[in-house]
Formats: sequence, structure tokens, C-alpha cells
Amino acid sequence: MMATHMVRGFAASRRGWRRVSWSAAVLAGLAASIVVPMAPIAAVARGGPQSLAPLAEKLTDAVVNISTSQKAKGPSGVPLPNVPKGSPFEEFFEDFFSRKDAPGGSERKVSSLGSGFVIDAKEGLIVTNHHVIEGADEIVVNFADGSKLKVDKVIGRDTKTDLALLKVTPKKPLTAVKFGVSEAMKVGDWVVAIGNPFGLGGSVSVGIISAKQRDINSGPYDDYLQTDAAINKGNSGGPLFNMDGDVIGVNTAIISPSGGSIGIGFAVPSDTVQSVIDQFREFGETRRGWLGVKIQSVTEEIAESIGVSENAGALVSAVTPDGPAAKGGVEPGDVILKLDGRNVASMRSLPRLVSRIAVGKTVDVELLRKGQRKTVKVVIGRLEEAEAEKPDKRSDASGNVVLGMKLAALDDELRKKFGIDAKVAKGVIILELPEQSQAARKGLKAGEVIVEAAQEQVAAAADVQKAVDKVRAGGRRAVLLRVEDGKGQMRFVAVPLE
Repeated sequence: MMATHMVRGFAASRRGWRRVSWSAAVLAGLAASIVVPMAPIAAVARGGPQSLAPLAEKLTDAVVNISTSQKAKGPSGVPLPNVPKGSPFEEFFEDFFSRKDAPGGSERKVSSLGSGFVIDAKEGLIVTNHHVIEGADEIVVNFADGSKLKVDKVIGRDTKTDLALLKVTPKKPLTAVKFGVSEAMKVGDWVVAIGNPFGLGGSVSVGIISAKQRDINSGPYDDYLQTDAAINKGNSGGPLFNMDGDVIGVNTAIISPSGGSIGIGFAVPSDTVQSVIDQFREFGETRRGWLGVKIQSVTEEIAESIGVSENAGALVSAVTPDGPAAKGGVEPGDVILKLDGRNVASMRSLPRLVSRIAVGKTVDVELLRKGQRKTVKVVIGRLEEAEAEKPDKRSDASGNVVLGMKLAALDDELRKKFGIDAKVAKGVIILELPEQSQAARKGLKAGEVIVEAAQEQVAAAADVQKAVDKVRAGGRRAVLLRVEDGKGQMRFVAVPLE
């Protein structure tokens, strides 16, 4: 058979994102490798830790190796790689590759290895990555003392944060670790990673927090800690510790052209992990908060056009009818500045903040509306798909050229001609616009519908012109338009005044 090691990519293979768990078959590559001693990490630099031995000794027993197996269809009979006699991998390769009696296309077992850590010694609860156990028929937890336990149950799993919670039945007391506060970590703080790189087990590496709040396009809640502590295949699901021995992250991914560590690793922050794990323990699933808004970034031009002094917050482009935000009085065009007392630093931060709030909790939402600060109260709902907006049949028939765009009131004939969905209730449709116009440069297209100009609803081209005149008279350089495409997807665009 031909055993293949598939490296799991976060975004695209050409970018080098790698999950850090690995298929057992990758050990075949080690058989022909030359191990070159590396210079020790300068952990004893002035101001750094003098020795990690006491910390490592304290923590190692709580970190586990996780092996999984699943049945797969495929060919077999690949000859044993050239493994040196006496190699620690010789027996493993012999078991894994020597299946000469199995016919082609027969069932075979595929193994993979990862890491995890105990968070409840009495209940036998272990945290790891979802991708470490994904598709597994059997999961075995290997402890530092050589003992093994089969996983009784996967209590919960979440693909959005790549986390899973496992349960085993301890035969003797286990060693557990506790979560620390990842938000308190600063760039430059020392950290320790312990895990199972390349199946070696119980390996300790040291480094620093290189960056915080990294977005690597792996999901809606990206907020990774970046570290230069050595993280390799097999470290997936293992803990990242601070110098107090608290877990401040779960090692999940690396960026690497080769698949090995080049000093850029990523960990899910403990603040996120703890929230998800608490939901697993209580409900067996995630129950994230839901606000019921669609949002976009406050760009520099949009910030200037609505009078925001700082390029921060999340701009509400649409509000789900009858959703939590709508019931609380949030409106399209509002800029959410604070949620439940916490600053909304950017569009990306809002979903994370909302997801951590308990369903049913009433929170203060501080927002900016037409230049005025306002606070509304919203009862957080449970996350679900955004609902379609209800149509409104109002329309008018007028036309004009504004900002170089040929505009007309949306009517049934134009709706049919441009394929405008009934979700787009009213507004002014763009009939034509020059390629070199400011509107075209900002991404506006014929067939899109302007529903607001300068945060005022429009039903005719004259309404758009009126808004432009008002903005120009106020000394601003751009007018903020709220537009919808033919399917009702909304966004805000700041068009410079010509």
C-alpha cells in the first residue's frame, strides 16, 4: 500500500499554513533524515529564565500524547522503509507497513498523533484540538509515565475554534493544569510549549509571545497568540504555558514551507479556550452569543465621512429583523464602540466579544449614530443564521446623474431587468457609471441599489443629490452610501466628492 502524509492547510498550501498534528506515516521521512544538533535557545539571556527545569518537572505529567486510529479504504503492501537496526521507530514501521496479506482496496488502519492536557484530574477531562481527533474511530491518551487510557467520550468539539474536550476514566490520580489569562500576556513575555512533536513525546521548548490577535483566516474567531517557541507536527492540542505554569494558549498551527518549525507558531488564547470548554462542560456543545448584525470595517474614508475621530469600532451594515440588536434599537449605519463595557477595537473583535457573552444576558451597547454617542440595551441571543430582511414595496420613478452615476428609482421593470431580489425593498439603482469615476474606483457597479446616502434613506436620485449637497456644505470630503447588490447583501461605501 502507499501511505500518504497529508498536511492540513489553514488557507492555501502555497501560503504555508499548517496544522501541527501529523499522520503517523510521516515517520517514514525520518528514517532517511540526518539529525543535526542545533544551538541551544538563548533562554538564559539577561532578564530571561535561568532554568526551566522546575517548571517543566511540574507540568510534564499533565501533558499527554493523543493517538487516534480510523479505518480507511486503500491499497497496502508498501515495503518497510530503510530503518536502521535498533532504531526506536523500527518496530513501529514494521507494524505499520508490513501488511502484505491484505488485498488492494481492503480496509486498513490509519493512525495519527497529537497532544493534549488534563484540566480536571478527578473527572479525567482533557483538552486538545478538534483536528487531532477528527474522523477517529478510537482515541487513546498516553501519559508521561507510560500508562494509557482509551477515551470514553468526546464531550464536545468545535470546528470554528478547533477545540475538543475528551473524557477518560482515571485508574489513579492524574495531574492537571489550570488556565491563565491570555489577555494579560504581553509581546515579549516568556512562554513554554510542551507536546508530542514527531511522536517523540514530552518535549519542552521555550520562546516568547511574538504577537497577539493574529488573524490567519482560519475561522470567524481568529485571535491567535503568535510564538517563536518551537512547535512542530504532533504539537497540535498541546499547551502553551506562561512562567507561572498556567495555560495561556493551545498550540494549533504553524507557518512553514517545509512542515517544520521556523519560529512562527500560533495558539488559541486561553480566554477563548476557557469560554468554549465551559460551554462543553455545561451543554456538551457551544452556545455562543448572537447580536444579529452584519458588520464591516470602519475605513479611514468612512471614519472621516461620518465624523469618527478614530478608525475603530464596527460599522453596522445591516440588522436582522426581530433579532437581538433590532429589538434593542441598533440601526444600520451605527458604529458599535463598546459592548458590555469592553472596547470594540475593530470589526474583527466584535464577533469574538459577542460569542463569549452568555445567552440571555442584557448588555449595554455603546454606539455612534449620526455623530452622537448613544447607549442601548440588548438581550444577547443564541448564534444562528442571519434572517432575510422583509421586503417593502415602496418605490418611486425619478432619475438623474449624481457623482458621475446615472441613477433611477427602483421599480418593477428595473428590478426585473437587473435581477434584483425582492429582499431589496427600495432605493435608487445605479444604471451606468464611468469606469474612471470615483464611485467605480470604490467598487460600485451598475445594478447595485443605493438605499441610504449620508445615513438617510433614499427613494429617488434627487434624494442622493440632496445628501451629497449636504455633505459638501458640511466640509466633508466623501459621502457615505449604503448599497445592496441584487441578492440583498449590504455594505457601506465612502465615495469621494468630485
